[in-house]
Amino acid sequence: MSAAMKFALSMAIFGSVGYFSAKTNLPSIELVFIRCICACVVLSLVYLFSNKKKEAVEKKEIGFSVLCGVFLVVNWVFFFRSFEHMSVTVAVSIYHLAPVLVVLLGSFLYREKITLKVMLTVITCFIGTLLVGGMQDYLSLESLMSAGLPWAFGAALFYALTTLMGKKISKLNPILTTIIQTGVGVLMLLPLVQWDYFSQLTGENWFYILLTGIVHTGFVYYLFFSSLPKLSSGTIAILVFIDPAVAIFMDIVLTAYRPDFLQIIGILLIFWGQAHAALKRKVSESGN
Repeated sequence: MSAAMKFALSMAIFGSVGYFSAKTNLPSIELVFIRCICACVVLSLVYLFSNKKKEAVEKKEIGFSVLCGVFLVVNWVFFFRSFEHMSVTVAVSIYHLAPVLVVLLGSFLYREKITLKVMLTVITCFIGTLLVGGMQDYLSLESLMSAGLPWAFGAALFYALTTLMGKKISKLNPILTTIIQTGVGVLMLLPLVQWDYFSQLTGENWFYILLTGIVHTGFVYYLFFSSLPKLSSGTIAILVFIDPAVAIFMDIVLTAYRPDFLQIIGILLIFWGQAHAALKRKVSESGN
């Protein structure tokens, strides 16, 4: 399977995670903790019985993997916390500001000049975020926090950081990379888990928990990190459209969610900004 196909498949599967996570009946920290355990165990078994374990390991890339794991886990927690406060459609629309943030952060990290077009893209996406989040209805900090907008935006920020850091991991085996990152997640979240939540779960809840742990975490992030170093930033920014398309489609069809007019305008502005950011990176890379 080509790198582009792997990445596209990972985005399609991850697009359904909002719908399935709602059926786990777990808060964000506990859900991410279980997902990390499932992925770490399953991928460790795969790695143990593969020939890849004899490959040389670069210490520098292990460090990048650990840092990337921190960003990834914070991204997950924020992302699932946003689902507790807003619809999947609104959450994923804001979450997919990430490619725009990749362009913006990349400009700072690599000291590239921020052009007027980049600033207009950022402003457009910012306005879109305000509209899709229904900012006109929240006049206080407390109401803003309860709306979930900061969680979704924080998830987008840490997703962008994960993408930028993941580009530095090119030689380390992707299975080992994901094991390290999910292992970091287990250690990070262990002191924060409230175990009482697990005593209230049904068999159906556990089915969806294991599904999101094994498929939406282990399998998806193996595909994600095995394809990421082989793709250009422009290609990545285009393929991530698959994720919100699947998520919004499932939200509308399965949960009958209907965004209002201003939210639709906001979604279109964000996606326009994302497409513009993708085009900018693709043009930039073709000129190098």
